[in-house]
Amino acid sequence: QVQLVESGGGLVQAGGSLRVSCAASGRPFNNYGMGWFRQAPGKAREPVAAISKNGASTNYVESVKGRFTISRDNARNTVYLQMNSLKPEDTAVYYCAATRLWIGITNREYEYWGQGTQVTVSS
Repeated sequence: QVQLVESGGGLVQAGGSLRVSCAASGRPFNNYGMGWFRQAPGKAREPVAAISKNGASTNYVESVKGRFTISRDNARNTVYLQMNSLKPEDTAVYYCAATRLWIGITNREYEYWGQGTQVTVSS
Protein backbone atom coordinates (compact mmCIF):
# COMPACT_ATOMS: atom_id res chain seq x y z
CA GLN A 1 0.00 0.00 0.00
CA VAL A 2 0.90 3.65 -0.18
CA GLN A 3 0.18 6.45 2.29
CA LEU A 4 -0.61 9.93 0.98
CA VAL A 5 -0.48 13.26 2.80
CA GLU A 6 -1.62 16.50 1.17
CA SER A 7 -0.43 19.96 2.09
CA GLY A 8 -0.40 23.51 0.76
CA GLY A 9 -4.08 24.38 0.84
CA GLY A 10 -5.33 27.71 2.08
CA LEU A 11 -7.27 30.86 1.33
CA VAL A 12 -6.57 32.80 -1.84
CA GLN A 13 -8.34 35.56 -3.74
CA ALA A 14 -9.84 34.94 -7.16
CA GLY A 15 -7.18 35.20 -9.83
CA GLY A 16 -4.46 34.08 -7.47
CA SER A 17 -2.31 30.97 -7.44
CA LEU A 18 -1.71 28.10 -5.09
CA ARG A 19 0.31 24.90 -5.22
CA VAL A 20 -0.81 21.85 -3.30
CA SER A 21 1.52 18.93 -2.67
CA CYS A 22 1.07 15.26 -1.93
CA ALA A 23 3.82 13.26 -0.25
CA ALA A 24 3.72 9.48 -0.69
CA SER A 25 5.29 6.71 1.34
CA GLY A 26 5.00 2.95 1.84
CA ARG A 27 5.72 1.63 -1.67
CA PRO A 28 7.88 2.75 -4.57
CA PHE A 29 6.29 5.94 -5.78
CA ASN A 30 6.85 5.24 -9.46
CA ASN A 31 4.63 2.15 -9.20
CA TYR A 32 1.59 4.44 -9.14
CA GLY A 33 -0.25 6.72 -11.42
CA MET A 34 -1.33 9.76 -9.42
CA GLY A 35 -4.36 11.97 -9.48
CA TRP A 36 -5.92 15.00 -7.87
CA PHE A 37 -9.62 15.11 -7.04
CA ARG A 38 -11.77 17.69 -5.36
CA GLN A 39 -15.02 17.75 -3.46
CA ALA A 40 -17.08 20.87 -2.86
CA PRO A 41 -19.77 21.02 -0.16
CA GLY A 42 -22.84 19.07 -1.20
CA LYS A 43 -21.20 17.71 -4.33
CA ALA A 44 -19.61 14.42 -5.32
CA ARG A 45 -15.88 14.00 -5.50
CA GLU A 46 -14.70 14.76 -9.02
CA PRO A 47 -11.43 14.17 -10.87
CA VAL A 48 -9.29 17.22 -11.56
CA ALA A 49 -6.01 15.97 -13.01
CA ALA A 50 -4.00 12.80 -13.45
CA ILE A 51 -0.42 11.95 -14.28
CA SER A 52 1.12 8.70 -15.45
CA LYS A 53 3.68 6.68 -13.52
CA ASN A 54 6.60 8.21 -15.38
CA GLY A 55 5.09 11.67 -15.63
CA ALA A 56 4.98 11.60 -19.42
CA SER A 57 1.19 11.77 -19.77
CA THR A 58 -1.38 14.00 -18.07
CA ASN A 59 -5.15 14.39 -18.11
CA TYR A 60 -7.26 17.34 -16.96
CA VAL A 61 -10.90 17.99 -16.48
CA GLU A 62 -12.07 20.57 -19.01
CA SER A 63 -12.80 23.23 -16.41
CA VAL A 64 -9.16 23.47 -15.29
CA LYS A 65 -7.33 23.08 -18.59
CA GLY A 66 -4.92 25.94 -19.11
CA ARG A 67 -5.06 26.91 -15.44
CA PHE A 68 -3.89 23.86 -13.49
CA THR A 69 -0.75 21.79 -13.98
CA ILE A 70 -0.08 18.41 -12.41
CA SER A 71 3.50 17.27 -12.02
CA ARG A 72 5.50 14.73 -10.08
CA ASP A 73 8.97 14.38 -8.67
CA ASN A 74 9.59 10.68 -8.26
CA ALA A 75 12.90 11.28 -6.50
CA ARG A 76 11.01 13.14 -3.75
CA ASN A 77 7.93 10.85 -3.82
CA THR A 78 5.76 13.91 -4.34
CA VAL A 79 3.03 14.96 -6.74
CA TYR A 80 2.01 18.60 -7.17
CA LEU A 81 -0.95 20.53 -8.46
CA GLN A 82 -0.14 24.08 -9.50
CA MET A 83 -3.35 26.10 -9.60
CA ASN A 84 -3.34 29.44 -11.39
CA SER A 85 -6.12 31.91 -12.17
CA LEU A 86 -8.19 30.46 -9.37
CA LYS A 87 -11.93 30.96 -9.37
CA PRO A 88 -14.44 30.77 -6.51
CA GLU A 89 -15.85 27.60 -8.06
CA ASP A 90 -12.47 25.94 -7.47
CA THR A 91 -13.19 26.02 -3.74
CA ALA A 92 -13.14 22.45 -2.46
CA VAL A 93 -11.22 19.92 -0.46
CA TYR A 94 -8.49 18.63 -2.75
CA TYR A 95 -7.51 14.99 -2.47
CA CYS A 96 -4.47 13.16 -3.74
CA ALA A 97 -4.95 9.58 -4.93
CA ALA A 98 -2.85 6.69 -6.23
CA THR A 99 -3.67 3.97 -8.75
CA ARG A 100 -1.75 0.90 -9.82
CA LEU A 101 -2.75 1.68 -13.37
CA TRP A 102 -0.39 3.59 -15.61
CA ILE A 103 -2.80 6.51 -15.49
CA GLY A 104 -6.36 6.91 -14.29
CA ILE A 105 -9.15 9.45 -14.50
CA THR A 106 -12.22 8.08 -12.65
CA ASN A 107 -12.63 7.84 -8.88
CA ARG A 108 -13.02 4.05 -9.01
CA GLU A 109 -9.57 3.51 -10.52
CA TYR A 110 -7.78 4.92 -7.48
CA GLU A 111 -7.18 2.60 -4.53
CA TYR A 112 -5.38 4.94 -2.13
CA TRP A 113 -6.43 8.38 -0.92
CA GLY A 114 -5.07 11.14 1.25
CA GLN A 115 -7.04 13.06 3.86
CA GLY A 116 -7.41 16.16 1.73
CA THR A 117 -6.41 19.80 1.96
CA GLN A 118 -8.86 22.71 1.89
CA VAL A 119 -8.60 25.27 -0.89
CA THR A 120 -10.83 28.32 -0.56
CA VAL A 121 -11.01 30.96 -3.28
CA SER A 122 -12.67 34.22 -2.30
CA SER A 123 -14.26 36.70 -4.66
